[in-house]
Amino acid sequence: MELLNEMGKKAKVAASQLAKLKTDEKNRVLARCADALRDHADTIIAANEKDVEAALQAGIKEALIDRLTLNQKRIEGIAEGLDQLVRLDDPIGEVLYMKKLPNGLTVGQKRVAMGVIGIIYEARPNVTADAFGLCFKASSAVILRGGKEALHSNLAMIRVFQDVLKEEQYNTDFVQYIEDTSRDVATAFMKLNQYVDVLIPRGGAGLIQSVVNNSTIPVIETGTGNCHIFVDESGNLQHAVDIVINAKTQRIGVCNAMETLLVHEKIATTFLPTVCAALQAHKVEIRGDERTNEIVAGIKQATEEDYYTEFLDYILAVKVVASVDEAIQHIQQYSTHHSEAIITENYSNAQQFLEEVDSAAVYVNASTRFTDGFEFGFGAEIGISTQKLHARGPMGLKELTTTKYIVYGNGQVRV
Repeated sequence: MELLNEMGKKAKVAASQLAKLKTDEKNRVLARCADALRDHADTIIAANEKDVEAALQAGIKEALIDRLTLNQKRIEGIAEGLDQLVRLDDPIGEVLYMKKLPNGLTVGQKRVAMGVIGIIYEARPNVTADAFGLCFKASSAVILRGGKEALHSNLAMIRVFQDVLKEEQYNTDFVQYIEDTSRDVATAFMKLNQYVDVLIPRGGAGLIQSVVNNSTIPVIETGTGNCHIFVDESGNLQHAVDIVINAKTQRIGVCNAMETLLVHEKIATTFLPTVCAALQAHKVEIRGDERTNEIVAGIKQATEEDYYTEFLDYILAVKVVASVDEAIQHIQQYSTHHSEAIITENYSNAQQFLEEVDSAAVYVNASTRFTDGFEFGFGAEIGISTQKLHARGPMGLKELTTTKYIVYGNGQVRV
């Protein structure tokens, strides 16, 4: 499509300009963008209200409404994410190593910008700011394509960022937004490999698989989150209740929320009634295996599909297991390899869990809700990668760069 080709051409030009910006220039723009978000919060919230109202009328489920909704507190959090990016070291130009070879050549590797990054995402307007901020600090131009549910919110924030760029006399094409929300345009965007260096999807399993299957641009796959917590026989049960409640109910519609609870059989009769009562007080529907149903009355029988499901809802699958080995086996079979946790006071079990669970983030005695770029000190994140190339886990600034070799010689020729 001609419009996309024009955007790609503009992004290439913008990327070459952005690569020349110094750290203090980038930081000044990001700080001004953070302040501008705060100054225009009322305008952004008004735009967001249009999106939320349309989503409610369309019958979109509660978890997605929560992701979509902006308020003063959330805009402050988004602005603080940009402020935190200002405080972080600039990865561009970092020399990873220098080595002198026997032939006299000095070979090194340095961190450089990706170039043009494309991001396709769903109804999360905070991604608009996170993506712009991270890509800008990492010296890459970005083309964004958000979901139709957040169109007004996204455009309101894009206008804020582009106004700041214009006032600072920089190219507003450092960040571009595809306003057409049709599937045909999204698919055409995935074929823009002539201009876009990497494509990152953020959203549900359907979106991610569509991008992976259709893109001719290299894709960094941000995965869905079927996250697990295993409460070991030696676990502190009060800590376990607190962690489970936090991981499941603090925000239900996020990829690092817990979807399956595994409980060691030796503590099941003591722990399950307590934790299930606490979960039900938060209106969580519990779907348990046969052993869980024997211990806790009035809950639903879990199906095989439940253990594979990222509910993003007030629903939790529960299973009683005989050992840490069985817990790990269950996780390896059903997990999306996002975030898993063990609650234990047994050092050997903790180490075994850390070593053998093959997920992007593995915890001991902490909530899976911490798998987040902001919480990990990255300022913001572009997504949480569950693949192994080239990034894994929360993706911050360094994960949005690539490297090149730099070689110094004094007349050498190869023989």
